[in-house]
Amino acid sequence: MADPTFEFAKPLPAELLYRRTDPKDLPFDLCSELPDAPVEIGQERAAEAVRFAMRMRAKGYNVYALGDAGTGRHELVAKLLHDQAGTEKAPSDWCYVNNFDDPQKPRCLSLPPGRGTGFAAAMKGVVEELRASLPTAFERDEFRARREVIDQQFKQRNEEAFGAVQQRAEAQNIVLLRTPTGLAMAPKQDGKVMEPEVFEALPEDQRKAIEHEIESIQGELATVMRQVPQWEREHRDAARELIRDTTGFVVGHLIEEVRARYADHSGVPEYLDAVERNIKENAEDFLPQQQHQASAPQPDGAQPPPGMAAAIEDARFRRYQVNVIVDNGGATGAPVVFEDNPNHQTLVGRAEHLARFGALVTDFNLLAPGALHRANGGYLVIEATKLLTGNYGWPSLKRALTAGEIRIESLEQMFSVATTVSLEPQPIPLKVKVVLLGPPQLYYLLSGQDEEFPELFKIAADFNDRVERSAEMTLLYARMIAGLVRREKLRCFDHGAVALIIERTARLAADADRLTTQKRAIIDLLHEADQLAADAGKEIVGAAEVQAAIEAQFRRGDRIYRRLQEEIARGTIRVETSGTEVGQVNGLAVMSLGSVGFGNPSRITAQVRLGRGEVIDIEREVALGGPLHSKGVLILSGFLGGRFGASRPLSLHASLVFEQNYGGVDGDSASGAELFALLSALAEAPIKQRFAVTGSVDQHGRIQAIGGANEKIEGFFDVCRLTGFSGEQGVIIPASNVKHLMLRHDVVEAAAAGKFAIYPIDTVDQGLELLTGIPAGEAGPDGNYPPGTLNHRIAARLDAFAEASAALMRQALAAATQPGPGS
Repeated sequence: MADPTFEFAKPLPAELLYRRTDPKDLPFDLCSELPDAPVEIGQERAAEAVRFAMRMRAKGYNVYALGDAGTGRHELVAKLLHDQAGTEKAPSDWCYVNNFDDPQKPRCLSLPPGRGTGFAAAMKGVVEELRASLPTAFERDEFRARREVIDQQFKQRNEEAFGAVQQRAEAQNIVLLRTPTGLAMAPKQDGKVMEPEVFEALPEDQRKAIEHEIESIQGELATVMRQVPQWEREHRDAARELIRDTTGFVVGHLIEEVRARYADHSGVPEYLDAVERNIKENAEDFLPQQQHQASAPQPDGAQPPPGMAAAIEDARFRRYQVNVIVDNGGATGAPVVFEDNPNHQTLVGRAEHLARFGALVTDFNLLAPGALHRANGGYLVIEATKLLTGNYGWPSLKRALTAGEIRIESLEQMFSVATTVSLEPQPIPLKVKVVLLGPPQLYYLLSGQDEEFPELFKIAADFNDRVERSAEMTLLYARMIAGLVRREKLRCFDHGAVALIIERTARLAADADRLTTQKRAIIDLLHEADQLAADAGKEIVGAAEVQAAIEAQFRRGDRIYRRLQEEIARGTIRVETSGTEVGQVNGLAVMSLGSVGFGNPSRITAQVRLGRGEVIDIEREVALGGPLHSKGVLILSGFLGGRFGASRPLSLHASLVFEQNYGGVDGDSASGAELFALLSALAEAPIKQRFAVTGSVDQHGRIQAIGGANEKIEGFFDVCRLTGFSGEQGVIIPASNVKHLMLRHDVVEAAAAGKFAIYPIDTVDQGLELLTGIPAGEAGPDGNYPPGTLNHRIAARLDAFAEASAALMRQALAAATQPGPGS
């Protein structure tokens, strides 16, 4: 197949088109014979960064694990964190309790792991015991006797005071009368109230004496009446003090039992003192419901509905509960928390609400923890993309890490737009290591745009997307596959299937000498091959099932690719695979649709004419060309100027276009093909259409590596198969891309049979010679090229353009200097 004219024009041998992994080199027959591989296979650098961050106790040494999705970031980070967490102590329990001085600001308590639930149960037991024992204490004879004494003292004082007034009145023949408006006084005669007519008939001096006595007694009565409220207060205080003393006697030993168990825990003794004081002040809450309602009758004799009564009773005792928001009683080490929905509330917690009689109410018992509470004292893992797109999750996390505390508050409170009174719980001290998992682009964006990010996430764990394909790594990959098969509970894979999977990882890495670290793709392939083996009734998965799974993956998403291939075969889309054309070459691009990528051949054409040294990119002119593609076209101008513009002006106008392209074009991988089309048009040398070309070019004419080499070659191969193999078709690629080739088996077989070929080139001249069959030619000492060579023809064409341009300039100058009529 090689063109005999040039020594370098030799197609690549089939063994360079696909690097096999020989199953015989794998030291096992079934993967079940292999142990699991280390989880950090190929990610030693990232694992070292995570371990270092876990050892650092200084502020800000959190981790951003950057790498592509599917590279095993989650699995590796989880293992490293769990291994480290297992060596650490379980952190404290955290509780919220009532602040009796200001219920809107609940207090937090820290207790040793597992003690929080015990403390909550102890306080619940205290309340239950008080609800049973206090009513009993108030029913005892001792309490009743003391209460009777207090009541009798008040009653006796009242009776003595009013009795003295009444005796004084009796001595003066004045009687005290009770009327609907209060006490009244009237004179009496013969033991009876004096009639008004009789009183009016009395002599004036006698009447005035009686009135004077009445006024005097009324003054004494008013003095007594003014003292009554004070006596009632003293009575209530005495009764309340009795209740407090009785309650204190009952509650004292109960609280003391709890205090003895938790005396060495900061904040607990003070809280228990506050509880004891509050119970003494509200002892009536522990009376039976009927008695409590009787002591506080409802207006008009109405009684609260049963539901409201139960709610009121529940609310009375909720203030003594303990809300354990973090319980580490069953923990064997530090917590490792994975938060899948990181937003403001799921990170810092929230105050929930209850619907009560048409209103929403809350208290400290309704404080719910967030991921930071659960991870406090340990490790928190979050997907960075979800964090930044969550509802204020990123600002809330930064605020907590910067302040070193967790503050439960609503978004309205955080932004100071709340118009209602809400809870303001005491912040909880925060000590946590946060690991963000995200793409590299997001890490670099945050590093450059967020001033706080470098201070809070000082460690970058950079995950590799591929590793070197060595014999040692191949065996490690075989062990990794064996471990995945066991973990996913799949059928056993034989050594041929494992070898093919390893080859597939090289193809996914787009490099014969590298293996991808995309575990997700490997796991999907294992599952699909396992299902095909199950469909065939096999207990062992072989290479045939793996190959079928690979082909099925592409077939499920290749509808557009097949449609394009079909239209090329029908001639709707023109792609020539035979004959020759001047200024036309087959270029190759890669299209990606979902998880499927494929090569798409297209014609690139060039036209040249006399001009001012411009190379016009039609794609750019109509806004279909991206910046990288436009850069490639501008490089062509640099190449032409460097090679042919030193001794002559470039008086040409060239236009380049991707024919039948109706979408965007970007990337510089077609710049080599565009240059070949341009030089063919300048030299008027036909290009063999049996070739397709890919590769970028620099200003010195060197062909450079491009991406998607495998897909591009396979795309043109499929076109040639549809139009018919002539035995001469092939693809020209950069020599630096040879190491990336992992072509389909049918392409390799066709190359081995001489039906198809891949040619590597290093320079533009080599490509020109292959495409045209004409020597490119090298410049001599005088800068001229040998006659008959392509470069000589190009130089001659450019000279002709320059001469024509000069002639036109002379004609224009002569016309401008020629005297006009009447001069």
